[in-house]
Amino acid sequence: MAGKDEKRVRSKTISFYVTPEENQQIQARIKIAGMPKGEYFIESLLHQKICISVGKYQSDRLSLEMKKLRRALENTNDIESLKDVLDECKALLEQLKSVTDNNSNLSADIFNSNSRRGTICNLAPPDA
Repeated sequence: MAGKDEKRVRSKTISFYVTPEENQQIQARIKIAGMPKGEYFIESLLHQKICISVGKYQSDRLSLEMKKLRRALENTNDIESLKDVLDECKALLEQLKSVTDNNSNLSADIFNSNSRRGTICNLAPPDA
C-alpha cells in the first residue's frame, strides 16, 4: 500500500466491507473490465444510474443530510473548514441537479408507475 502523500491529487481513501462471495464477483468484474481496480471503482461509482425512492425513509435521509450541512455551515468558524463544508454542499447539489436534469422529461404518470412510492432515476452519467 502506498504511503500517505499529502501532495497527491487523489489523497482520500474509501473502504468498505464485502462478503467473500461479493469480493469474488467484484474481482471477476474488474478482470472482465480490463481496468485497474481503482479506476474500475471510480468509474463504477461516478457513472452509475442513481435512483431516488420517494418515501418517508428516503426523503428523511436526504433531509437529514441537508440539515447536517446547514448546521456545519452555521457552526464553521475558520476559513479552511468552511471551504470543506462548501465543497461538500457543492458536490451534493451538483449530483441532485444531475439527477433532476436527467429526469425533467418524466411525467407524473411515469413517476407514479415506477413503484408505489415513486422513484426518480438518473438515466445517464453526470457528465453525459
